[in-house]
Amino acid sequence: MLYLKNILVTKKSLLEAVSFVLAKDECICLSGPSGSGKTLLLRAISDLDEHEGNVYLEEKECRQYTAPNWRKQVGLLTAENYWWHDRIGSHFHDESDTQLIANLSQLGLDKSILTADVNHCSTGEKQRLALLRLLQNNPKVLLLDEPTSSMDPDSVRRVEKFLTEFRHQHQTSILWISHDPQQIKRIADKHLQIQNGKLIEGPVA
Repeated sequence: MLYLKNILVTKKSLLEAVSFVLAKDECICLSGPSGSGKTLLLRAISDLDEHEGNVYLEEKECRQYTAPNWRKQVGLLTAENYWWHDRIGSHFHDESDTQLIANLSQLGLDKSILTADVNHCSTGEKQRLALLRLLQNNPKVLLLDEPTSSMDPDSVRRVEKFLTEFRHQHQTSILWISHDPQQIKRIADKHLQIQNGKLIEGPVA
């Protein structure tokens, strides 16, 4: 469970202080106009940007964790991902891991992509690979910044199905930025909207 108490992003955000609970095995979708503070809120929760207020993971406050450990537990998938090696497989702990191979297949990717050069992969492929890279840390919370925005419809559905099954199996909490009402309807347990600087609960269906 992730608990936000009066989180105020202090980096040029129009979003007022927010408080809410993200329960285990819950998916909350977050929407709002461009520039309303969605990405900055996710960055504040992951402790990448300066903020006021408190974030708790299972009753333990963020400040009680080291920064690397917090970011392993509360994993952020950004809209643009960075790669440190030329070869895709070099970003994974064990390229022969059977679960990794199974996950690649479920996301519509062949295991041969692990030998590919990062620059030869499409944006949608890199987004799916970045998700699997993030899951290596076994995070308890996933913060997803429009994770399917650059994907074709088949890949979008694959990612939605994969993440829904993953969170049920691992009791993972997900905060997912999405602008697609149909996607929100398919995946969300709850929908939070940013309107005029305030966070309000919106419709799921």
